[in-house]
Amino acid sequence: MLTDRANNSSASTAAPPHVEFNKDGDRATVTLTGAWTTRNVRRVDETMRDIEVDNGFSSAVIDLSGVELLDTAGTWLVERLRTALEKSGKTVSIEGQSESWGALFEAVGDIAAAPPEVIHIDRPSLITRFFESIGRMVYAFGDDFIKAMHILGATVRGAQMKGSSRSSIRPAAIIHQIDSMGIGAVPVVVLMSTIIGAIIAQQGAFQLRYFGAEIFVVDLVGILVLREIGVLLTAIMIAGRSGSAITAEIGSMKMREETDALTVIGLNPVGVLVFPRLVALVISLPLLTIIADFAALGGAMVITWAYSGIPPDAFIQRLRDAVDLSSYLAGLIKAPFMAMIIGVMASVEGMKVGGSAESLGQRVTASVVKSIFVVIVVDGIFAIFYASINF
Repeated sequence: MLTDRANNSSASTAAPPHVEFNKDGDRATVTLTGAWTTRNVRRVDETMRDIEVDNGFSSAVIDLSGVELLDTAGTWLVERLRTALEKSGKTVSIEGQSESWGALFEAVGDIAAAPPEVIHIDRPSLITRFFESIGRMVYAFGDDFIKAMHILGATVRGAQMKGSSRSSIRPAAIIHQIDSMGIGAVPVVVLMSTIIGAIIAQQGAFQLRYFGAEIFVVDLVGILVLREIGVLLTAIMIAGRSGSAITAEIGSMKMREETDALTVIGLNPVGVLVFPRLVALVISLPLLTIIADFAALGGAMVITWAYSGIPPDAFIQRLRDAVDLSSYLAGLIKAPFMAMIIGVMASVEGMKVGGSAESLGQRVTASVVKSIFVVIVVDGIFAIFYASINF
């Protein structure tokens, strides 16, 4: 709402707002000139606030005869000044007010005179917030579980064409993913497994030396690597390496709406994108686990030879006596399950990517963290199951 004193006045030609403040004893005069509109009033807001807190007078006159343009924002500043001065016990009068401004001052005056509303927000207690966070986590877990089952079911169906008799399995795509996720991961898996195996052997030999039983470090390393460390360490590295890649690839395609394009041409996006990657993970992770086991045992063999004087032939002979086929299979059986978990969770997070780069980064981080967490939990479940059946 905008009113002016002269019909030929306009916002483009009017002078900027100006405040002149004069005091004559206990009487003050506030003279306002120029265009007091939304675009300009920020220039005089600080000056008006300084007048509001000035206590050097007991009465004031606000002269509006020099105001060329006035809108709601300008009226608000005038009414705010009048209200503030009256609340401090001063007598205030307004002069030079145009009749056309009456509606503005009437509307704005009621709001300016009203006491400020104080909104009290009752913050929940610490216990309530704790259980609320648990509830949100459970709800999010249920949502992720439903999406994971959807992706798993669509993956089992494969990358079929709607209404077509073409084969749903594309060997070339699967082989490409095996090369990327499996063969490409061999160096880092071998390096990390060798170091971990060597560390376990060195620490075990150091402790067993006090009991004169350094030879039993072979039993320790063999059982620990074959049953737990080999597959678990490999799964964690694959979750960080390949799981994040799956989330980033699917998420970037979703950001560019390529998944929608697959749907438009009659393809199942989940089958096309997830099926080859999931099959490649199920094939690659057990093979990488075997490589990791050999690498860890090799590192342990070198360390025990150099640190404890146990030659390689004695290490191998003791290893054959300490472990059997069940120890080897106990770790290898876990690998396909962990591969499925990593692939499905990475795909779920990839499908949840929004339209921003920040969303992609958050989903990749969530994919790695959730995959590693669930893999460790599943490993613990397997350990409990093996103990209950004496496997």
